[in-house]
Amino acid sequence: MSATMSGSGSAPCRFAHYFIVCGLDDETGLEPDALAALYQWLEADRQGKDPEATAAGENFDQSPLKRTFKSKVLAHYPENIECNPFDQDAVNMLCMPKGLSFRTQRDSLAPHFHSFLITREDGSRTYGFVHTFYEEVTSPQICSAMQTLHQMHQAEHNTSAQNCPSSSSSSSSSSSSSSMDSLSSSLDDVDSPSTHGGRRSCEGYDSVRDTLYVSKAMCLIAPMPFMHACKRFLAQMHRAVSCSPPPPLPLESYIYNVLYEVPLPASGRSLKFHGVYEPILCQRPGVGELPLADFPLADAFRLLGVENLVQLFTCVLLEMQILLYSQDYQRLMVVAEGITTLLFPFQWQHVYVPILPASLLHFLDAPVPYLMGLQSKEGTDRSKLELPQEANLCFVDIDNHCIELPEDFPQFPNRSEFIQELSEVLLSFGQSPEGGSGSPEPAVMSSQTSTLEKELKSTSLRELADDKRNGNLGGEALDVLELLQGNPTLERLQALAKRTGVKVARLEALAAGQKGDEGVGGRSPVEEEELRNAKLNVQLREVFAARFATMFADYESFVIQNSPDLESWLTNREQMHNFDKASFLSDQPEPYLPFLSHFIETQMFATFIDNKIMSQWEEKEPLLRVFDGRIEKARLYNVRAPSLRSSVYQKCTFLKESAQAIEQRLRKIDHTAIHPHLLDMKIGQGKYQQGFFPKLQADVLASGPTSNKWSNRTCSTQRRVERHRQQNEHLVLDNELKEKYMQEARNLGKNLRQPKLSDLSPAVIAQTNWKFVEGLLKECKMKTKRMLVEKMGREAVELGHGEANITGLEENTLIASLCDLLERIWSHGLQVKQGKSALWSHLLHYQAREEKNEQQAESPVSNGQERRKTESSVGLPGLRVSVIQDMRHIQSMAEIKTDVGRARAWIRLSLEKKLLSQHLKQLLSNQALTKKLYKRYAFLRCEEEKEQFLFHLLSLNAVDYFCFTSVFTTIMIPYRAVIIPIKKLSNAMTTSNPWLCVSGELGDSGILQITKNILEMTFDSAFRPHTHISIAFKCQNLGKLTTVQLGHDNSGLLAKWLVDCVMVRNEITGHTYKFPCGRWLGKGVDDGSLERVLIGEFVVPCGDDEGGRGSKTPPLQRSPSQIRRISITSLTGRGNKPTTVQIQESIGEAVNNIIKHFHKPEKERGSLTVLLCGEGGLVWALEQFFHHGFRSARIFQKNVFVWDFFERIVAFLENRDQTGDLQESPEPLSLNSESLCRYVNAINNMPRNIGKDGKFQLLVCLGARDRLLPQWLPLLAECPVIMRMYEENALLRDKLTVSSLLGVLETLHDFPITLETSLTKSVEL
Repeated sequence: MSATMSGSGSAPCRFAHYFIVCGLDDETGLEPDALAALYQWLEADRQGKDPEATAAGENFDQSPLKRTFKSKVLAHYPENIECNPFDQDAVNMLCMPKGLSFRTQRDSLAPHFHSFLITREDGSRTYGFVHTFYEEVTSPQICSAMQTLHQMHQAEHNTSAQNCPSSSSSSSSSSSSSSMDSLSSSLDDVDSPSTHGGRRSCEGYDSVRDTLYVSKAMCLIAPMPFMHACKRFLAQMHRAVSCSPPPPLPLESYIYNVLYEVPLPASGRSLKFHGVYEPILCQRPGVGELPLADFPLADAFRLLGVENLVQLFTCVLLEMQILLYSQDYQRLMVVAEGITTLLFPFQWQHVYVPILPASLLHFLDAPVPYLMGLQSKEGTDRSKLELPQEANLCFVDIDNHCIELPEDFPQFPNRSEFIQELSEVLLSFGQSPEGGSGSPEPAVMSSQTSTLEKELKSTSLRELADDKRNGNLGGEALDVLELLQGNPTLERLQALAKRTGVKVARLEALAAGQKGDEGVGGRSPVEEEELRNAKLNVQLREVFAARFATMFADYESFVIQNSPDLESWLTNREQMHNFDKASFLSDQPEPYLPFLSHFIETQMFATFIDNKIMSQWEEKEPLLRVFDGRIEKARLYNVRAPSLRSSVYQKCTFLKESAQAIEQRLRKIDHTAIHPHLLDMKIGQGKYQQGFFPKLQADVLASGPTSNKWSNRTCSTQRRVERHRQQNEHLVLDNELKEKYMQEARNLGKNLRQPKLSDLSPAVIAQTNWKFVEGLLKECKMKTKRMLVEKMGREAVELGHGEANITGLEENTLIASLCDLLERIWSHGLQVKQGKSALWSHLLHYQAREEKNEQQAESPVSNGQERRKTESSVGLPGLRVSVIQDMRHIQSMAEIKTDVGRARAWIRLSLEKKLLSQHLKQLLSNQALTKKLYKRYAFLRCEEEKEQFLFHLLSLNAVDYFCFTSVFTTIMIPYRAVIIPIKKLSNAMTTSNPWLCVSGELGDSGILQITKNILEMTFDSAFRPHTHISIAFKCQNLGKLTTVQLGHDNSGLLAKWLVDCVMVRNEITGHTYKFPCGRWLGKGVDDGSLERVLIGEFVVPCGDDEGGRGSKTPPLQRSPSQIRRISITSLTGRGNKPTTVQIQESIGEAVNNIIKHFHKPEKERGSLTVLLCGEGGLVWALEQFFHHGFRSARIFQKNVFVWDFFERIVAFLENRDQTGDLQESPEPLSLNSESLCRYVNAINNMPRNIGKDGKFQLLVCLGARDRLLPQWLPLLAECPVIMRMYEENALLRDKLTVSSLLGVLETLHDFPITLETSLTKSVEL
């Protein structure tokens, strides 16, 4: 054990932790892959067969050359390291994800390279680099076993051919094939080369005729992703085995060197160490630079193209489910690592498996965000690849250079300019931004060496052979050479030595080494290529980092830090708001909002803000430190005011600087590691045999040297850091407790960051699914709570409490997030995948069953169908409510093309109707259907969790959503309008021709002529009869309804009509609006109006069965109620008159509401007409002002209206103008009087007959729009007509009151008031 652990103290500082060999164990022989057997067990369990019987049987359908056999870790050095324990199962699975692969001499035997990573439970990563090659099988037992398996396969094949003569009949199968079946077939025969696949299956294997080869893998496990260095080291190791002259030293020397004598480069430094034939360089970024990323981004851009890569990047930022698909493991790894590298300063917080082994296919069923890579089979049709869930999936087909995006996908800000900048960087390095081509360099270096490689090989060989001290040279050799080069004395001595036959071997080796290394600027072409890749990598990353630095330049201003210490913050993390999202969004340019509103809801953004808050108590997280440094630097160069909302694209300014830093490090190597050297080995062991990897001497590789300079130096640093951490621990918080809190705080329902590869028993898989169920329930609770709190907060603001903390954009984001959650819940544990939306598929199954039952019973579907009628909707027939009915509405919408779109529309509609919980409960009540569609462990079959889930959704009934109406703005919607007369005082019908025009926030219905004398009768709850006129019409979505214009042509004997109200209902959402009237329409009655503009109020349903009772949204403003005077006689004769204070307050409030309206985001303002003409609106308040002190009707002996006063004023002004009395009056008064006369005459002359109150309303609206009210008011107050029509105590005759009113009305001048066409049509000014 002491040998095992020796050297482990310096392990964190070592370049590589383990060297591993995986392959065929001759002693145990051929074993079927245990993971493939587990997969068969799972599939049998899913299909309801006996899993044990299935697992016991052999599979002879496949040729033995195509089957997977169990690989084993043959050797790994050292045995174990404390800081990174060796996980044998995981390493074996990821080194050889397909198990062992057998080939014959007819197949391609080219080696290939791939990398992988293992994410530990704390989120830290370890990288693996694998070189797979083929080695001849020498064991006669293995060869004979393969021969036997092949004969059994042939016998099986012949039998099945006799039983099934028709190939077409044998291939027919049910359409509902399992998603996992298609996935497993896509993984078959991946390693078989396409050129030989068909021939091999025909010829098979003959032990006499054929040579059998089996795959073997060498692997390096390293703490940091030095991909190029590890790739070159492993390639040289393979060349040492496969080439004819044996390497200068035993292989153990090189492995020992890389494991124990090569350190990690220090931050901001470069390192050179020696492989078998060539030196290898690597460098590490400095403290202020972007973190290390050695995977070639150029390859990722080459494979996908700039546009596709930016779209994929956006999907990753929004934490969607990402599935990468390629035949090549390394391509999966390059794209996965490349895209996560570009997230700086953010980090992917969810399941991350760049290479998904066949045994872990059930993880694609995970109802959480993930980034996974799946290996494809050559020629596999994408359409046949059935995935468990696709509603929120981004599918990346790397080999075919295409990407399938989820629906409702927001674009990255400044996308086109961003793509342009990235394209310019790629073009400057000679790479096309289009993509669509594979990597130009081969996967591994060929065993045939180039001229350059031969030169380098001879150089290194001589250097090592002549090194009498077995290496241990620093960089001093090159320093000596530089010192002596060009020295005339040395040159003469060399010439003399040559003539006399004396060799200066060491110096010649140095000179030859220098000569061989020379390429561009003294670097070899291989090093030049690596430098070019590194510079391109960092420049592309800088462009991405610059976008975030621009978008989040002022993020610190919106971080909410309200905890006194770390412990209290961690304890209350879930209940706290850490970031002021609403204020942040309001500060952003409009084009950024669709993306940013989604992004700031992600886990990666939440973690970033958490790290920022914690940095006030502990050391800054490295990514955060670099990012904050960037922002500070940008501020020095370019001062950006926090209030500046600019979407102008700013290019990255760090490109040259970052590339120069890398070039400087690689030009001047900071450290050269100890050379490989002879070890104290037993002679005769590990004999060299070309083409075979030798059995290594374990005892010399088990532990490293007891001490060397760099390990002592770095270990002392480690100890210093450890001491510092221990000193801080008691000041802050116990580390274990902190870690517990952080895991809870950061995961928040994402219980599974990484699948555990070592234990894959069915019990563990069941436990994993249980974690998913718990996580989904927790996420549902959080989402509904957030939606409720935010929405209620907003409604409180509308009632005058506090400030708004949610925008319509945020609300839409939260609802989209809920749709995504429901899709994930419905995708969990699916038996059979049908269509891209699991929820819509379930609904279609339900619909088919219910309609079948309906036909059999020949009666309406009874399940879940109710008549729902609101108290105030007298005359409106009951609205049919059911799951099926709402589905039919969605199915009739031609605008929605996909199943995912239909599912989301159905969710929005159910939420708006406050029926989401009820509908889903109804859907799940058909338990037979649920059992047929879902596996035992599915969320929807966990009864207790399902009930809690429906309860959380039920809580959303407490608030009103318009999420369907406001999103599907172009669809045709059926409406029903009902006109209800006041029967006691007038005829129930009219002989004239009535018409109606309904307006909403999105448009109007146009004039709808109503067939006269079409009376309908309904009975209320007390069986009282009610007569009304009803009209059904269909038009494009009007949005929230605002006004109704109602009128008639005054024809016939019974033309006068007293209307109580108009009711209008949206027949899809069931939303009902009431438009109170309480006025006459007809000449010679009331104010003589033949048309009125009525303002609507939303009718809150009172008959809800579940939830929502007793909780409702406050009503909008509405038409002035029936109490409002029919004429001035009713006002002056009786009723409570408002006081002067009340009148002044009502005007102030009306103006205040209009100002608030303009301070809301443009898309959320709603109707201005309601604020101008509704109850409590500006017209209503000014009418109270003008009625105060109006002389009583006894003087005039007839009904008098405010409009009469305006007409007399105009008549007086025009008369005085004609007689010349106004010649001495000041010029402004003349202008004001002229505009007043022009507006009043234009309103009087228009063809519409809107009555005197309607004319006053229109004058106020036009005066507010054209900023003329404050100019007209002094004119009215000073005109002599006022003496005759107003009492002395009237507000209009009080100069102080008029002056203060002018001030209030002038505040409206700052805002652009626009009027609905329903108000202003036919007015010619």
